[in-house]
Amino acid sequence: MDYLKIQGNTKLGGAINISGAKNAALPLIAMTILAKGDLTITNLPEVVDIKTLLKLLGNLGAEYTFENNVLQINTSGVHHTKATYDIVKTMRASILVLGPLLARFGHCEVSLPGGCAIGQRPIDLHLKALEHMGAKITIEAGYVRAEAPSGLVGCDIIFDKITVTGTANIVMAAALARGTTTIINAAREPEVVQLCEILRDSGVQIDGIGTAVLKIKGSDTELVDMKSFSVIPDRIEIGTYLCAAAITKSELTLNNIRLDHLGAIISKLEEMGCTFTKGEDSLTIHPAATIKAVDIVTQEYPGFPTDMQAQFLALATQAEGVSTIEERLFENRFMHVSELQRLGADIKVNGHTATIKGATKLSGTDVMATDLRASSALVLAAMVADGETSIHRIYHLDRGYEKLEKKLEAVGAKIERLKE
Repeated sequence: MDYLKIQGNTKLGGAINISGAKNAALPLIAMTILAKGDLTITNLPEVVDIKTLLKLLGNLGAEYTFENNVLQINTSGVHHTKATYDIVKTMRASILVLGPLLARFGHCEVSLPGGCAIGQRPIDLHLKALEHMGAKITIEAGYVRAEAPSGLVGCDIIFDKITVTGTANIVMAAALARGTTTIINAAREPEVVQLCEILRDSGVQIDGIGTAVLKIKGSDTELVDMKSFSVIPDRIEIGTYLCAAAITKSELTLNNIRLDHLGAIISKLEEMGCTFTKGEDSLTIHPAATIKAVDIVTQEYPGFPTDMQAQFLALATQAEGVSTIEERLFENRFMHVSELQRLGADIKVNGHTATIKGATKLSGTDVMATDLRASSALVLAAMVADGETSIHRIYHLDRGYEKLEKKLEAVGAKIERLKE
């Protein structure tokens, strides 16, 4: 098993090229189930979650090649409709094949999902929505069995709470349904927006893209003549490297970015004293002379992203004063706190709120990653800790960051990947 060894107290400098967004790429890959013929997807990050979902589509009958961040895929040969436990158990996003498989074939079986242990993240919102569209849903022996032999029918769907994967799943299902589906309280994340834009550009009528109300006119099971596309930049990777620059008080330039996706992240970093030089598709962060304490509440987009909570928590350990971070989306997402405390961080958790006493001297030691974003928080803390830190179980990190240690090493971090 791999681990990372990091020497602390290093400065960064230079530029990092940002990869495509894993959280955008996963629903886009699932969406190819709806496509006619060959399709090319560029700027696809070479991370474990992507390879896992491609393996799942291959098992269903898709043909593909994936090299140098370019995917060539043809799903016309998909004939299996069962997503088995051995793949789905490793990644919750596998549930994204449920909507498109059901819409295309009228039946499917998808194992109940696994993935990061950061909270419940139930799929009941997906299932209730599909039932409203006419599907019969049963859960047997750990599998969701869905049947709609006469096809799905458009209807009004009101999500009780905002769900990103639920919105994506129902958008894909609605694209092949009969009639018009209206999704109320839809997620507005850039990753959902890109999914809708690609379907729209491929001929599916979708109104309200980027708003909380989406209207999708379905094709009545006719597959979509999909155009090739490039995956949007990963806003969470961008945020992580911005925090790396901020915590090490370094100047760093990030290329291949979308400024319009970064509002909440940049706003909080400015509040903490950082300044920015903005280019058309680049961003340079200038560090704060003194990092200021901050109060953060995680929210759905365009609010502050839960996927950046752990990284800002690490950054707050070096701020002057006391910071608070309230986690409103996932109940178990402070598991990294105990590992940061091992490094010397002064953090107290009360319910859904972490209170961080800043300007704390951290010391290197052995720590363990507990989920994807927690892994990157430990990397950030290790870069300012005295001495050497070893981060174990970094397979979590490999699920969502492309070549993180190589990108950081290229801008001055003393970081290496080793075998246990």
